[in-house]
Parts: sequence; C-alpha cells; structure tokens
Amino acid sequence: MSDPAEMQVQPTKPVRVWDLPTRLFHWALAVGVLSQIVTAKIGGNAMDWHFRIGYVVFALIGFRLIWGFIGGHWSRFSSFIYAPATVLRYLRGEQRVGDLFHVGHNPLGSGSVLAMLALLAAQIATGLVADDEISNTGPLNRLVSSAVATNATAWHKGPGQALLITLIVLHVGAIVYYRVRKNQNLVRPMITGDKDLSGDVPPSADTRLTRVRALALIVVWAGIVASVLKLGG
Repeated sequence: MSDPAEMQVQPTKPVRVWDLPTRLFHWALAVGVLSQIVTAKIGGNAMDWHFRIGYVVFALIGFRLIWGFIGGHWSRFSSFIYAPATVLRYLRGEQRVGDLFHVGHNPLGSGSVLAMLALLAAQIATGLVADDEISNTGPLNRLVSSAVATNATAWHKGPGQALLITLIVLHVGAIVYYRVRKNQNLVRPMITGDKDLSGDVPPSADTRLTRVRALALIVVWAGIVASVLKLGG
C-alpha cells in the first residue's frame, strides 16, 4: 500500500509570476497587433491609424527586448530560452527534478514568444520602408532603394501578415487546449500576475521600483521611435 504521507497533495500558495509591466505589455501588444490587422484589412483612412499603432508596437517590442534582461524573473529570457535537448525532453514528456516548465513559459510557449517577437520586429522594419504605390509610404522609405521597398512591402503585406495571423491562431488555440484538456487557466495569471504553485518557486520582483524602471524604459523607447521616424525627414 502507498504511504498516506506520499499521497498528500502538496499545499499551494500564490506566487507572483508575471510582473505588472509584463502584463501591461502583453495586453497592450495584443490590442495593438489586432488593431494593426484590422486597419490593414480596412485600408483607406484607417491606414493613418495603422501607422500610428505601428509606432506604438515598435516601442513595445523595444521595451520587451530590454525587459527580457532586467524584468521579473519569469519575464527574463534566461528563464525561458531552452536548449534543444530540453525541448525534446519536454516533448517526450520527460521531466527532471528542478524543471519548472509549469511556472513561466514552457519550451513550446517559449518558441511561440520568440517567434512572435522576431516576426513583429520584421513587420516593423519592413513597414517603416514600405510603399504600396498608392497612397501609403513608410516614414523611412526614402532611405532605401525602390527594390528594397518593393520587397519589404511584398513581405509586409503577404507572408509576414499571414505568418502573424497564424501565430495568433496557434496562440489562442494553445490557450483553449490547456484550459479544456489540462484544466490550466493561462489567462488569469496574465491578469492577476499570480499562479497557485507548490514547492519552492522563485517569484518575480514586482515592486514600485521595478514599475518605475519599466515606465522609464518605455519612455526611453518612445523617444527612440520618435528619433527613428525623424530620420525619414
């Protein structure tokens, strides 16, 4: 017979996983990207907002890249960039003592996050120099050749947009899968910041100081975006 002590369920406690800046970034980016897709599909005067929101997304991506080094523990790249062997082990369902895949981004979620950041960076870069040859021209278009602008526009409106929509669908699908099949609510922690966890799990720092640091960082990135836009005259 099993030892009753071994059958006891370990008590859980709320652990701060996602700091407030990460949560605000996540939801602001979600709204921004969806707005970008909608305004691109509408076209016409909506393209003015497409550009404006694009500059906001530019600043958000810049913020997240730096926050990946100085943010809360589970927001740092060091907590969710996995070696290929670890990813394969995760896919095989093998888990070692000390693995905390259930806390922050697991190896599959990590790939999704990194792919989204890389794709959005590519969309921003190509959008800045794009020219649809009708009425919309990126603010840095004059700094590149017509061939570069043509290729950038083709990517931005074609494969880039299609890949972005695909990633969003996969992301939402994963959330639904974990909720329905594994009874894990991935949305609530991104709202409250906390997960109910057992064992010794390091929390993310989420203090007034970290929030002030994040605010300063986003202000700096807003300035960087404004400076980049001025390069186009």
